[in-house]
Amino acid sequence: MVDRAPGDDGELLSTHEVTERTGLSRQVLYQYAAMGLIQAAGTTPAGQRLFTPRVLEHLKVIKALKESGYPLKEIKEIFFSRAR
Repeated sequence: MVDRAPGDDGELLSTHEVTERTGLSRQVLYQYAAMGLIQAAGTTPAGQRLFTPRVLEHLKVIKALKESGYPLKEIKEIFFSRAR
């Protein structure tokens, strides 16, 4: 059984799948999660983080902003201002 966040339906991606699809390292994903830029949708019984496919879009935006020269602190502010 997988512990999942309320309202998360559908396919879940492992950390490995997300890193393969985005080219980002596991450490970067964990850093972004610790900063609140992305959120795991749940975990496996072994504690592996699982993500919804929507996280791929978030990571695409984060990556584009970083490549444009935005520091992570400003990217976090942009994400939180969009959520309001």
